[in-house]
Amino acid sequence: MDKILEGLVSSSHPLPLKRMIVRKVVESAEHGLDEAQCRAMFDLTTRLILEGGDPFQRQVGHQVLEAYARYHRPEFESFFNKTFVLGLLQRGYRSLDRKDVAILDYIHNGLRLIRSCPSVLDLFGLLQAELLRVVGERPEPPLCARLSDLLTDFVQCVPKGKLAITFCQQLVRTIGHFQCVSTREKELREYVSQVTKVSSLLQNIWKAEPSTLLPSLQEVFASISSTDASFEPSVALASLVQHIPLQMITVLIRSLTADPNVKDASMTQALCRMIDWLSWPLAQHVDTWVIALLKGLAAVQKFTILIDVTLLKIELVFNRLWFPLVRPGALAVLSHMLLSFQHSPEAFHVIVPHVVNLVHSFKSDGLPSSTAFLVQVTELVHCMMYHYSGFPDLYEPVLEAVKDFPKPSEEKIKLILNQSAWTSQSNALASCLSRLSGKSETGKTGLINLGNTCYMNSVLQALFMATDFRRQVLSLNLNGCNSLMKKLQHLFAFLAHTQREAYAPRIFFEASRPPWFTPRSQQDCSEYLRFLLDRLHEEEKILRVQSSHEPAEGLGCADTSLQEVTSKAAAGTSDNEKTLIERMFGGKLRTHICCLNCRSTSQKVEAFTDLSLAFCPTPAVEDLPSFQDPASLPTAQDDGLMQTSAVDPEEEPVVYSPATAAFVCDSTVNQRILGSPPVEFHCAENSSVPSESAKIVISKDVPPNPGGEATPSVTDLLNYFLAPEILTGDNQYYCENCASLQSAEKTMQVTEEPEYLILTLLRFSYDQKYHVRRKILDNVSLPLVLELPVKRTASFSSLSESWSVDVDFTDINENLAKKLKPSTTEETFCPKLVPYLLSSVVVHSGVSSESGHYYSYARNITGTESSCQVCPQPEHLALAPSQSCLLGGESPSAAIDQDLENKEMSQEWFLFNDSRVTFTSFQSVQKITSRFPKDTAYVLLYKKQSSANGLRSDNPAGGVWVNGDPPLQKELMDAITKDNKLYLQEQELNARARALQAASASCSFRPNGFDDNDPPGSCGPTGGGGGGGGFNTVGRLVF
Repeated sequence: MDKILEGLVSSSHPLPLKRMIVRKVVESAEHGLDEAQCRAMFDLTTRLILEGGDPFQRQVGHQVLEAYARYHRPEFESFFNKTFVLGLLQRGYRSLDRKDVAILDYIHNGLRLIRSCPSVLDLFGLLQAELLRVVGERPEPPLCARLSDLLTDFVQCVPKGKLAITFCQQLVRTIGHFQCVSTREKELREYVSQVTKVSSLLQNIWKAEPSTLLPSLQEVFASISSTDASFEPSVALASLVQHIPLQMITVLIRSLTADPNVKDASMTQALCRMIDWLSWPLAQHVDTWVIALLKGLAAVQKFTILIDVTLLKIELVFNRLWFPLVRPGALAVLSHMLLSFQHSPEAFHVIVPHVVNLVHSFKSDGLPSSTAFLVQVTELVHCMMYHYSGFPDLYEPVLEAVKDFPKPSEEKIKLILNQSAWTSQSNALASCLSRLSGKSETGKTGLINLGNTCYMNSVLQALFMATDFRRQVLSLNLNGCNSLMKKLQHLFAFLAHTQREAYAPRIFFEASRPPWFTPRSQQDCSEYLRFLLDRLHEEEKILRVQSSHEPAEGLGCADTSLQEVTSKAAAGTSDNEKTLIERMFGGKLRTHICCLNCRSTSQKVEAFTDLSLAFCPTPAVEDLPSFQDPASLPTAQDDGLMQTSAVDPEEEPVVYSPATAAFVCDSTVNQRILGSPPVEFHCAENSSVPSESAKIVISKDVPPNPGGEATPSVTDLLNYFLAPEILTGDNQYYCENCASLQSAEKTMQVTEEPEYLILTLLRFSYDQKYHVRRKILDNVSLPLVLELPVKRTASFSSLSESWSVDVDFTDINENLAKKLKPSTTEETFCPKLVPYLLSSVVVHSGVSSESGHYYSYARNITGTESSCQVCPQPEHLALAPSQSCLLGGESPSAAIDQDLENKEMSQEWFLFNDSRVTFTSFQSVQKITSRFPKDTAYVLLYKKQSSANGLRSDNPAGGVWVNGDPPLQKELMDAITKDNKLYLQEQELNARARALQAASASCSFRPNGFDDNDPPGSCGPTGGGGGGGGFNTVGRLVF
């Protein structure tokens, strides 16, 4: 029969005839045959299957073999024995190579035919060893897929025990060597199918023998982390990821990133190759594992690896977005890589040129899936442009492309960026090592105490949080300038962009420290603030003069000579000619003195940058002499802003200093200009140097406190400051008209309000009885809304910043006293209540000015909020000269203040305590003194609320600024980027050092925030200063 069949398949008869004869041959298998005939038929059919020249021959071989094996099973068992199978696997079949896929197909089919026979058990044992050898020879994907089919059907052939571990490892290595050189879709689909079969086999083995999983994964990592340039592991390894239980992510990543035996070069290679896996079309969870490894590396602070990998692979990941099958995973990885890469715009700028094409392409197809994808891309792009502003040429085309898609809110952008940073605690895996020392959860940066510099740190944080001022400073073009403003811009830029938890302002400290401030000793923050603003103001004026013949850049210099600047100072300046300090903090205060005898008047208009508010005297101490600390003088300014009074242009100006400030008062000006005798008059906010010969009693109409013991508010102190003062007794006023000392009434009125109102509460006074300076620890209520009464006159612009009398100066020889303007002359007043919102509070913690600690509360307030809805201005609030309506009755903002306070409780307030920055609430600000009696509000910043202040620049990039701030100059951005990279390297080195000491070192830390027994200004571990101990420790009085 075998001869007939052999002749038939090789004959030239028609195919239908051949098939009919083959059917007869198959039917003859039912008849009895001897062993020799059966063996001859098995040999023939095996040869047809393995060496058949065409599909028909191979098909005939399979049909006849299955028929004869079924009816003659013992004979087939004898034929299909261990020796025959071993020969096929080791030597092949005749001309057929042993690695041909037909060999495994034949063996697989033979096992099916004797599945129920006892002899198959021997073959299982043989195949366990032989297939391990076959896998170790790195078979090609087709052969490996056939082997996987065989082992999937006959799991008994899978090696057991330790051999199973070896088999899995060898199979992983084999997959790592897979390659597909074809680019045709048919071959690619077939290749993916083959790889899928092999990975499914591994999954089945891992499930059956869990002990094989970890060694297999170790082998995967060994393959992808190889630094051998001659070997590039196949991306087909990505097919294994979907079979790894997600529950193992935390354990595996922590073990991998903490392993000291894994070198950085190997980890970099592994991560790069895992990112390459995003190209594998059917793999699931690749993005999950890639992001987990990125987070794991960030948790152990291996930032060098993250930087290198991100810059190397970011463009490849972006290009994967074009392919639908891998798009979701690629977008997830791209988002994490960009959002976490916050120290430099370099990674984002690699992909920016390609964003427009991507958006246009997906917009054109109009598919719902494409629209949803573009919404995600738009959100990512807005976050990155928000964080890295200053590149309008790059961003404008992108903004135009995505303008039709929703833009995320600023709050959402901040939240996304804060959660994604490498140094964010939320970015670390659960239970990962120690907490990182990056920016706090607030996203704000602290200032390192350089040795009793808390007075500077608290003021700088308050100025930084003055949003409009910060934006103006950052928008200045100061390239090539080494001014103090340039250093302040540098400081503000670092506070906004650095990755550090706290920044050391050493350069700015040395440049801004007043000459009389002893280094490393406690100083008055209010005095420092005045000096700083004065320096910035004077410096800008000098730069304007120097650049009078150059294009006005940066500080907006006008073409004005020094003489012109000086001559214009007395006549007032327009908004365009004002310095930045004048525009942001400058106001004007008019002092009006009326002789109570002849009713003649004199007045003076002065510039100020802050108002110093004295406490209302109590009846018990009203008649006792009390002198304010010279360091707490008010700022009565002329064009120099920091001078305490206006002077005659022909005389030398009085420069502000602690030594002279206490002696400069309004009477000095009166004497110089009017030629009057040296009779002094003082208002409550002024200070005098304590001496036995200069005892002055302050007499003011003190508004009563409703309720007797009610806590005074800032509004009360402001009302007291503006209340009329009677100059009597030793403080009488020399009247030119009367030519003698006379009692007089002195009033002060704000005639021009500042953009930011700085209020200093005069808490430090001199006790003449005991000759010591003491601190007034009275609690003061801080209103969230403050209304500043501003009075303007129709002839206001004609008032010079000196004593103004109604005199015809052409008749200089006449008696000036006769020309004094009587108080009965009517003036046209324009009363107005200007609303302000509390922006920041500088707190002093301690019992004297020589010791203690400063820290500040602050929040972001911009000038874009309309005041119309917050603080209405009823017409009936027009103020009379006596200011009776100001001092009496309930403030019209009281109800609004209360309502707004309730809404503001939940808004973000920050507590800046040197290096530490934490979230807090307005309720904490209000209750600080009641909870900690030594901690009292000292300097307050209020922001004027107006619909348009005319100070903000247009955004060149469609509103995409970091925290709304303008773009930085390239020089500044480069410096920040360089420092951020340095910081990440420092963190990485510290993490490695900690890892080496982890076995023996123990770490304890206090959680952020304050408990009820630990005030923010304390000397404990949560304090912001330089050391522990209490105020009773002499060596630690200041920090």
